[in-house]
Amino acid sequence: MSDIIVIGAGVIGLSAALRLQQAGHAVTIIARDFPTPFEAADKRALINYTSQWGGAHNRWVLPTNPNEQREHGFSLVTYRHMEATAAGFPEAGITFMKGIEYFENPPPVHRDLTVDKALQLGLEGFKLLGKDDFPDDRVAWGCEYKTWCVNPMVYCSFLLRRFHMLGGKALSMELRSLDEAFLIRAVPGVKIVVNCSGAGFNDPAVFPTRGQTCLVANPCDATVTRQNADGSWTFCVPRNFHGGTVIGGTKEPDNWDPEPSPETRARLLSAFAATYPPIVADGPLKPLGDIVGRRPTRRGGIRLEREDIPAGEIKGLDDGEGRVLVHAYGLGGRGFELSWGVAEEVLELVKQRVSNSRL
Repeated sequence: MSDIIVIGAGVIGLSAALRLQQAGHAVTIIARDFPTPFEAADKRALINYTSQWGGAHNRWVLPTNPNEQREHGFSLVTYRHMEATAAGFPEAGITFMKGIEYFENPPPVHRDLTVDKALQLGLEGFKLLGKDDFPDDRVAWGCEYKTWCVNPMVYCSFLLRRFHMLGGKALSMELRSLDEAFLIRAVPGVKIVVNCSGAGFNDPAVFPTRGQTCLVANPCDATVTRQNADGSWTFCVPRNFHGGTVIGGTKEPDNWDPEPSPETRARLLSAFAATYPPIVADGPLKPLGDIVGRRPTRRGGIRLEREDIPAGEIKGLDDGEGRVLVHAYGLGGRGFELSWGVAEEVLELVKQRVSNSRL
């Protein structure tokens, strides 16, 4: 099988690297940032390493167009993988629990959702909620279902550990261009590079979506999401292994500010305590720290495709052979949710190159 370089050690890069390994490829991860324990992480230095600061949970996005249908398929693949991993590796940081959703102004795809439609979409444990289940009279629609949450530092460290145990190599370095990946002396002769860089090496379609959340010590028995009438969000994501609960959150396109706002923190905590009172049943919320991250969002959606580079186009390579780039980046805030579906697609794109090279 081929030697492959994967650029990036976020959840997409780690998942893709593992999946390629499982298919028999020799894989090297090259990244500037790697999973770091929460207590030791430099929040400012790692602000662009979004996987470090994710919630992270699976919230179903009901498909209304072909792109969303494709992504829903990725989320189903990921759901099944998370089930298998949680059963076989309890140390992975995955917890299955109840997911609750509230909408003040539900879109038609939610208003028209029935139990039968939900089951057809693969939503396990789906149940429509009634008015007596809502936290206040501004909520017009609600549901619950079975879903998963992960402790991101634990989970990403688990993926990296599995990668090493299966013989994978990792190099800590910052690339200035994609071409450099084909010229690394430590991995000579590489013909395939998978670009899981998040922001895509100055892709003009990529922009940051700033997110601010707050980690609290209070445990929570469900992951709860509320969309308010003004489009803002209120949510929580519990973390296992005594990792607290993330309360969020903001979505601020093109905002590069690395500093958390105390006013935003106060608003987020107040809004969630009102939305889900059980979290304060044993006392007020106990903040442990603010989290700010930049989600790599892309106009037009995920870039997930293969790019063939003709021989002679990469300066410094003169062996007369072409090279292949597989791009997998620009997932915004859905990296964890779609990770294993994207990894499967990366493998299929790599298989095309390997198959064609044998013709």
